[in-house]
Amino acid sequence: VQLQASGGGLVQAGGSLRLSCAASGRTFSSYVMGWFRQAPGREREFVATISWSGSRTYYADSVKGRFTISRDNAGNTVYLQMNSLKSEDTAVYYCAARENDLVVRVPSGYQYWGQGTLVTVSS
Repeated sequence: VQLQASGGGLVQAGGSLRLSCAASGRTFSSYVMGWFRQAPGREREFVATISWSGSRTYYADSVKGRFTISRDNAGNTVYLQMNSLKSEDTAVYYCAARENDLVVRVPSGYQYWGQGTLVTVSS
């Protein structure tokens, strides 16, 4: 599967952004999808993940209550709605896909990655 992330940009603290990740290739609904982020000088970290059907979602504690992951299997797209953004949310955000319907929160658990989209939150 090929992944293409978009929607990043510059936003003021307290603002919102919605990231999208369009998938092509094999059946999108057979993948667990995840969002990760990487800030300068830091390791890539888990943000959110969603099961095949969308019935199960999991979030990092740092974004819980502010971010929402969702998916449109008919449209082969996964979204990350980000509200109440903080300066510490500034990072390159990556979408990723995992073939097995076991939700994991580490980058090594995902076989496919998009190119990343930069989110910058100004304080």
